[in-house]
Amino acid sequence: MDIKDRQILAALQQDGRMAISELAEQVSLSDTPCLRRVKKMETSGIIQGYRATLDPQSLGYTVLIYAQVRLTENSFDRAQEFEQAMHSLPQILECSVVTGSYDYLLKILAKDLAHYEHFLKTSLGRISAIDSIESTVVLKQTFSRDTIPLFD
Repeated sequence: MDIKDRQILAALQQDGRMAISELAEQVSLSDTPCLRRVKKMETSGIIQGYRATLDPQSLGYTVLIYAQVRLTENSFDRAQEFEQAMHSLPQILECSVVTGSYDYLLKILAKDLAHYEHFLKTSLGRISAIDSIESTVVLKQTFSRDTIPLFD
């Protein structure tokens, strides 16, 4: 990956709907080589897709929660059971295996605290692989990045 590829990726992270002609002009390439580079990065998996970024608050989701989860046992079967269950819950934005006294860190979106409590009792709390859940409610998110640094 060279500097032109990084420039293309930086531009697409800011505006994934940018026309190839505009992108090519921005990175000082002609259309065909620029499109060839984009297609190569799509095929190789560097570019994994394009999507719209939505504002959760405008859609009624006003609470962001990080939940630390400890499993009943640290085994492959319990981890598989838990991870499969997490995929089926759309309120869970991220699920990460972590080190320390917990096994997983979840990023969860809820409409309000009552909605989160209901979710805990009727969905997350019913998963047999879970031993304990510790929730942290975000009071204010100062910023959130969804771009990957390309130039250091």
